[in-house]
Amino acid sequence: MLSIQSFFSKANTFSQLFESSAEEVRKSALTLIELLQSPPEGFNLENFSRLRQQNKRINEEIATLLCQTFITPLEREDLEALSRALYRIPKTIEKFAGRMILAKTYLPAGFFDRQAQILEQATVVVREMVRQLWHHPHLEKVKAENDRLHALEGEADKLVFEMLRDLYSGKYEPMQVIVLCDLFALLEKVIDRCRDAGNVIFHIVLKNS
Repeated sequence: MLSIQSFFSKANTFSQLFESSAEEVRKSALTLIELLQSPPEGFNLENFSRLRQQNKRINEEIATLLCQTFITPLEREDLEALSRALYRIPKTIEKFAGRMILAKTYLPAGFFDRQAQILEQATVVVREMVRQLWHHPHLEKVKAENDRLHALEGEADKLVFEMLRDLYSGKYEPMQVIVLCDLFALLEKVIDRCRDAGNVIFHIVLKNS
């Protein structure tokens, strides 16, 4: 029979793992900002790979704990969904960074700075929402944070439209337009991943309110 002490110990372990995962998401965004501020010759993918692998290890620990735990603090499928949603953020950031490194000769200075700032804000919100999930979350506050994520995603969409209008102005070479459009779409997807994670958390809190 599962003791009360054992249950709360497992719940605390889940909390630590998910908060660690959210912190790795945040670190990935900050590493991307550092990359964007570096000269092209200083571009390096190693840090992104390390952060993504760390998040993958956390994801695997969560999966193992779910297999070993009969009664989970939240519904099993919700924990699995959140774990996947968090892992996809640094995975997509690494993908963007890899393509950016390959295309470094086509990148105008500061071209992605505004999108990166939006991403940085989004990862802060995701981290806060994950923390709230395990510390007596209030539905209204979680909803406000989720609304903030959707607002940031909408801001990123408008920014992409502005960037595309600039790209189609004729002042860029055709290959540069192709490369930058691809990178725009991928960086926007990272912000969408943050929104998706927020949606999962809001769904969990709403269901358990």
